[in-house]
Amino acid sequence: MRGKSCGIICCVLMFLAGILTYQVQGTFFPPEKHLVSVGQPLNLEFPASLEKRLKMEIVNNKSDVLFTSGSNPVALHPGQLKLRFSLFGVVPVRDMLVSVAPEVRVVPGGQSIGVLIHARGIIVAGEYDVVNQDDQKINPASLAGIKKGDVILKLDGEEVRSDRQFKALVARTGVAGQSMEVEVKRGKETFNTTLNPVLCKETSDYRVGLMIRDSAAGVGTITFYEPGSKSYGALGHIITDISTNHPVDLQDGKIVGASVQGIAKGKRGQPGEKIGILQGDKLLSGTISRNTRLGIFGNLQKPLDNTFFSEPIPVAMTSQIHEGPAEILTVLSGDKVEKFSVDILKINPQARQDGKALVIKITDERLLDQTGGIIQGMSGSPIIQEERLVGAVTHVFVNDPTRGYGVSAEWMLEDSGLLEDSNQIIQEPAA
Repeated sequence: MRGKSCGIICCVLMFLAGILTYQVQGTFFPPEKHLVSVGQPLNLEFPASLEKRLKMEIVNNKSDVLFTSGSNPVALHPGQLKLRFSLFGVVPVRDMLVSVAPEVRVVPGGQSIGVLIHARGIIVAGEYDVVNQDDQKINPASLAGIKKGDVILKLDGEEVRSDRQFKALVARTGVAGQSMEVEVKRGKETFNTTLNPVLCKETSDYRVGLMIRDSAAGVGTITFYEPGSKSYGALGHIITDISTNHPVDLQDGKIVGASVQGIAKGKRGQPGEKIGILQGDKLLSGTISRNTRLGIFGNLQKPLDNTFFSEPIPVAMTSQIHEGPAEILTVLSGDKVEKFSVDILKINPQARQDGKALVIKITDERLLDQTGGIIQGMSGSPIIQEERLVGAVTHVFVNDPTRGYGVSAEWMLEDSGLLEDSNQIIQEPAA
């Protein structure tokens, strides 16, 4: 009898040890953090084998967040609380921080925009040899230790803001027969070096052997506009320098309206693109204050209208998105925003690092006929599901342009700063 009892105890202990492992918790139990909006059910789904065995209790509720009663309670007020899940009400297996955000309503975008960026400093796009008056090839940039991808911040203590200013400073220093002190940023490091301008025999100009770029421009799509703060989100991904593939360190920038003049259709192995021209401030205009992994953000000078939605619509939390039909808004000709059908094939709630929360497939025959699927310039096109903004188109599958990735609208809101107040971590109460 004693041996049988010991066997049962050992089995129970092995079962408990198994379910407490990190891998099993990640598979069966909810995440350590969960974000919902006011009026949204908690929606914590468990396997049937665990549903009746797990007990949930509130262990910390500093913000007095209230839920309706029932098996799937609904958040009634903004704030935070900590929930504890235990087996049979005895063995704790997971603590989860629930943040309840005020429901955010936005005007969906879909309009094409031109993105104009002025980086802090000027970007080194390349280098070359300069032929001096003695027919010798000299590379002043290489001798100074400057490389492609570096950012030149200052010349002789003066901040550099444009390639025109840079050339003027080089010419002035060269004529004076002097060298110039250069402040250079490489990655997160900053260093100083010395450049010696050389009088080029071919052009009769003073040169330092650098190819530089002071701005970037491209066409994308605006995702949302929040009327209360006049803020917007667009693109759904970071802006990088085209020649170095490094993120652009913003000094200032702006977005302007763009008109689509043509479409280069995408095909397998070769993404298509929108061919657009910038319309200046005629259609829309806004600042750029943030350039993040999940998009660009700033403020618009005037409200954004959407012909499909007369009123702002709610932003879905990632937990509210489900597989199935949805729609995207984008421009294919001129400045007319149109609606097209897509399917959400997969949801990756843990993919915030790269922003690839959604896998989508274009199902609209007219869109497929005109573009072949997802094309460049479509980045930022809002994804709507059940009258909620759920995300934005970001990337295309190169080998299947009918499919691509989308970023979660919730994550874009977090990066924009609109959800900052709702994501403060609760501190443990003092003992």
